[in-house]
Amino acid sequence: MREGMFRNPSGCAISGIFSKSGERFTGERIIDSITVMHDRSNGLGGGFAAYGIYPEYKDYYAFHIFYDNKSVKDTTEKFLEEHFDIINLSKIPTRKMKSITDEPLIWRYFVTPLHTKLASSQLDEREFVAKCVFKVNTRIDGAYIFSSGKNMGVFKAVGFPEDVGRFYRLEDYAGYCFTAHGRYPTNTPGWWGGAHPFALLDYSVVHNGEISSYDANRRSIEMYGYKCTLQTDTEVITYIIDYLHRKIGLTLKEICSVIAAPFWSTIERKPEEERAELEYLRNTFSSQLITGPFSILVGFEGGLMALNDRLKLRSMVVGEKDSTVYIASEEAAIRVIQQDLDKVWAPKGGEGVIVTLDGGNI
Repeated sequence: MREGMFRNPSGCAISGIFSKSGERFTGERIIDSITVMHDRSNGLGGGFAAYGIYPEYKDYYAFHIFYDNKSVKDTTEKFLEEHFDIINLSKIPTRKMKSITDEPLIWRYFVTPLHTKLASSQLDEREFVAKCVFKVNTRIDGAYIFSSGKNMGVFKAVGFPEDVGRFYRLEDYAGYCFTAHGRYPTNTPGWWGGAHPFALLDYSVVHNGEISSYDANRRSIEMYGYKCTLQTDTEVITYIIDYLHRKIGLTLKEICSVIAAPFWSTIERKPEEERAELEYLRNTFSSQLITGPFSILVGFEGGLMALNDRLKLRSMVVGEKDSTVYIASEEAAIRVIQQDLDKVWAPKGGEGVIVTLDGGNI
């Protein structure tokens, strides 16, 4: 089903909850949060990312895979067996819901690369896994690995996010971080693979906005071996973050200064040392600058990052209570699950908020 004739320019909802102490909580809270923003979605996509949910398999990559049919599943499993030791596999538990239809086969695999395959590839482990994910997603028609990190998982579908959460039984999962997305697509159709979050390894992105630099960003990132197959700007953001953080080694603060780089006029007014750093980042990684209105939540192992575009054309609010951080498109989505906040504020445009299990934020 494609979107209707009406456009909601501020549509899409994002929400995130992060426990800096590492205390785990169930997915019930993130469902309650995203439900408040129901009218920001139109039923064409909803999804969640959850971290810390597989402690018993924390040393293995968790592949969540959509299959169109059993034949595709058999082909994909043969590929996986040739490259990985499969520790466990099963259907991802779901419940029947009238509002969730046309579901594909949804399976989960806990895997580790075969030593001989990894050694012969001459790649580090994470790059080997990423390349295998791309091979499945680009070469096996009807199979899509939509989650591939350790001790984390993405759960997404076509539907309103609160229904998607119930469909996947998120109340049965406990983790230290959950993010959520309610989709209001403006340029692409609603389909299971196109729902947010988008993920690669342990990086996951939920996004509200529209990237006007999509074509330039896509051409740039594909030069480094990434394959953009989903025709959506959020996929590109995920790969940019993976490239800058995992491959190049930029810090998350530096990444904020790349993808939401200050204007040149702003950089010129900075102290000399800071100005030199910002000029270097903007000149060196100009192709990774994202333009257009956006607010994003980036989940990663042990942390969560929130970022607005430099003009703050999309809303985002942050709240704190004790060791828990809440981030959402609307304050109401925070207050519904935590009324008594120690602090609440709206970050400035281009100002990243980064929280980790070690505590603290930027």
